[in-house]
Amino acid sequence: MGDVAMTVPILRQFTKQYPSVRLTVLTKSFFAPFFRDIENVSVHAVDVKGKHKGILGLYKLSKELKKLKFDAIADLHNVLRSKMLKLFLINKKCIQIDKGRAEKKALIKGKLFKQLTTTHQRYAEVFDKLGYPLDLSTPVFSEAADITDKLKEVTGNKNKPWIGIAPFAAFKSKTYSLSLMQEVITSLSKTNSILLFGGGKNEIKALETIANSNINIINLAGKLSLDEELDVISNLDLMISMDSGNAHIAAMFGVEVITLWGVTHPYAGFYPFNQNPENALLANRDKFPLIPTSIYGKTFPEGYEDAINSISPQQIISKATSMLQKSLT
Repeated sequence: MGDVAMTVPILRQFTKQYPSVRLTVLTKSFFAPFFRDIENVSVHAVDVKGKHKGILGLYKLSKELKKLKFDAIADLHNVLRSKMLKLFLINKKCIQIDKGRAEKKALIKGKLFKQLTTTHQRYAEVFDKLGYPLDLSTPVFSEAADITDKLKEVTGNKNKPWIGIAPFAAFKSKTYSLSLMQEVITSLSKTNSILLFGGGKNEIKALETIANSNINIINLAGKLSLDEELDVISNLDLMISMDSGNAHIAAMFGVEVITLWGVTHPYAGFYPFNQNPENALLANRDKFPLIPTSIYGKTFPEGYEDAINSISPQQIISKATSMLQKSLT
């Protein structure tokens, strides 16, 4: 989900700079709402578990795509499935993303420690090679969505600043301790409305317990469609997230994001779009000098699984309070 969300600001810039070019995004139907308000962009849904599964399914997909009479392919994913699909579209000009795998391997092996080319820059390089150079220096974001009466039944009216908090990630090494996060939530809920994001039965249950612990805390997990979640996120004053998809979703609306990093690191290139680097709160590398141990958080040495908890609740509270004060003055 995060990879898909990261394409949004790049495609938005593309359509502003090249308004006569039509883009078709090939992605899962679930992600279609991400592109809902970008001019000249349509979504062609792919069903990788159904009719487009396997080699035969990709062949069927290629026949569907040929009917669109497109001129070129920008492969922003560069995985086995997209490579196979391109074999059936071999007569079309295609540029695929350079993921910088060698550099990233060197980063996690400790052979270098510096900022690598960001994923957003890598996306832009694909279009540059297709003949459409992009200027990312003055980003454009969509307007905050109207909060419908139906949504207000869940969120309530916006009488205080809205802080979104997404406390989960795909891996434990990227997930801040829920008990520590509850300290953050309790403190910030005194003067702000806290909106909790997550998914899955266990996450929903945990967030519901937190929401019931105090006023000004609302659990949105499992209660909204993706479209509705996007409407709410577009109205946030601040998002607090792990190194995960919710950070990128908030960033695609221009919402300020505090990100928490465990065994991963922004140097790998996955920092949310157009965010201040100072808004990244990192695990203590004096205590955990091998960080980053993984690009996606899957692997880490013994004792590093809780590295993210070296970020104190007070660091998060202070950063959030400072950012809100600046944005509201």
